[in-house]
Amino acid sequence: MPERRRGTGAWRALLLTAGWLAALAGAACAKTLVFCSEGNPESLNPQLVTTTTGMDAAWPVFNTLVAFEPGTTTIRPALAESWTISADGRDYTFHLRRDVPFHRNARFKPTRPFGAADVVFSLERQWKPDHPFHAVSGGQYAYFRDLGLPDLIQAVEAVDDRTVHIRLREADATFLPNLAMALGVIQSAEYAAVLTAAGEPDRIDREPVGTGPFSFAAFQPDVALRYRAFAEYWGGRQPVDSLVFSITPNGAVRLAKLRAGECHLMAFPNPADLAAIKADPALVLMREEELNIGYLALNVLKPPFSDPRVRHAIAMAIDKAAIVEGVYGPGGTAARTPIPPNLWAHDPSIADDPLDRAGAQRLLAEAGLASGFEADLWYPPVSRAYNPNGRRVADMIQADLARIGIRLKLVTDEWSAYRAKMLAGVPALALFGWTADNGDPDNFLGVLLGCIPARPGGSNVARWCDPAFDALVTDARRTTDQAARAELYRRAQAIFKRETPWVPIAHSAVFVAARREVTGYRMDPLGRHLFQGVGLRDTP
Repeated sequence: MPERRRGTGAWRALLLTAGWLAALAGAACAKTLVFCSEGNPESLNPQLVTTTTGMDAAWPVFNTLVAFEPGTTTIRPALAESWTISADGRDYTFHLRRDVPFHRNARFKPTRPFGAADVVFSLERQWKPDHPFHAVSGGQYAYFRDLGLPDLIQAVEAVDDRTVHIRLREADATFLPNLAMALGVIQSAEYAAVLTAAGEPDRIDREPVGTGPFSFAAFQPDVALRYRAFAEYWGGRQPVDSLVFSITPNGAVRLAKLRAGECHLMAFPNPADLAAIKADPALVLMREEELNIGYLALNVLKPPFSDPRVRHAIAMAIDKAAIVEGVYGPGGTAARTPIPPNLWAHDPSIADDPLDRAGAQRLLAEAGLASGFEADLWYPPVSRAYNPNGRRVADMIQADLARIGIRLKLVTDEWSAYRAKMLAGVPALALFGWTADNGDPDNFLGVLLGCIPARPGGSNVARWCDPAFDALVTDARRTTDQAARAELYRRAQAIFKRETPWVPIAHSAVFVAARREVTGYRMDPLGRHLFQGVGLRDTP
């Protein structure tokens, strides 16, 4: 669908829902913080999602055992007050926070606080195929699987109500940061039992209950997500009474709503609008050097992309510098490998493919494709940190590849459907990307390019499985010494460059625009939009 039509639809949604949001914001003179988000979450259970959009919707509701210190990738206590790790790196013992209450709703009034049974339930639901809730809501725990956790975990047990022991089959340097990710949120085992007795187990994922700073209130797809501040939150009362995600896919409409005061913060401003936002005295523009990658995936299971010569020809024909300048603007950096330059395992010695269209045509001729070929190029329909304008990037790649005889038809779909097709391995050629969910290089090389996530439903949308690459990444996970890990990742990046299952396009700094009355908001290097402690200054 053309961008113009998407914008028109977004304006219709704005007109239809402005009254609803205004009524919400003004109810009983309560303070309501409104965030203009970019799309619908795929699920309200973050264990079932792999996108930042879905995870953002979960962070107000849930907590994890350990968490990232806001604005950093440093691990801190959360629902676990402390923990110990055995000398061999296989045994983790978590000591849980006391008297943490769960939310309540019309169907559930908790009779006990958070405890070890809830941790066991939340992990075993994803881990064990025979768990009563494993198949609820489709049972697709793609991220849990892509991280290799089903094979890594040996046991999860409640030692007592305040202590949980987890044993791994082998040491894994990524395990603790993985628990701080959204797949590590803790759900209520008691709520699950109540819903089971009522014959409605799937409500656990549609009407979520957690221990977080806000409780879930309502979700109207394509319109808004609504939350209420949880007065009993163990971390303290929030500065606002309610939180609303106003779902607004079009960046221009998000900015219009921000300027009109209909939202207080907006995600992913268009790069072309950054200077105007910065100059607006009513607004604040924030920037973060995020850990992300936007890329063109080449499905190696689908000819002619199974031929490395074709993949290299495509890489040599795309003018990345023009894409960065024309689409990403001042926040963009041309990418050479999957690992961002601000992550410790990045290898700066790897050179990018030269822009050499004559050389690309010679490679196509060697592959028996001197006359070129036709293919579909899929592009994302929403703004993402790693790709601010998917259609514009697709247009530029289409023009670049036409010069070497590759004739592309541009294809897209609604965001949830688009993501589902990526994970199912449907496209042969697709623009996709990733924002790190922790600060570990494995979150790029292992999750996006390993052999486990190359299976159907996995995050390796190129379906590339190289045993030598996979062995290096696996060895790096088993190693605690950072220098040794960096060397393994350097060798893995060299294999990636040689085989070219992707054309890395760009890394991008990320921007958030906010009204000046917003207080306490911090940008996050992991791309999350977090609203704990965020308030609104009284205005005349």
